Amino acid sequence: MRTFLKAIVLVPIAVIAIAFAVANREVVSISFDPFSASAPAFALVAPLFLVIFILLMAGVVIGGAASWLGQSRYRRTARRSQIEADDLRDEVERLRTELAVQARQFSERMDRPSVPTSQVPALAAYEA
Repeated sequence: MRTFLKAIVLVPIAVIAIAFAVANREVVSISFDPFSASAPAFALVAPLFLVIFILLMAGVVIGGAASWLGQSRYRRTARRSQIEADDLRDEVERLRTELAVQARQFSERMDRPSVPTSQVPALAAYEA
């Protein structure tokens, strides 16, 4: 289903891009010299569709980089939260282990036969 939906979206975009490229095959000269229009120091000669596609891809890359840089504080917060959650998870596990040990020790103490009070002089005097 997902592949079908991709095809429904991408096929028309590809058809439009191909039609655009065929319609704009003229060669254009792009000059990067603002001072000499007649004899530029550096000029690029390429088909118009190629220039437009390159500029479009550059815009996508620049926009993605700007978005990635803009989200750095959220990534930093998520990373800190993950570290804190891991620390808390470790502490909970340590406390559970400690509680289990204490419960086992308490259980062992409760299972031992207790000493009769008559054998402990201080307690025998107290009961009398």
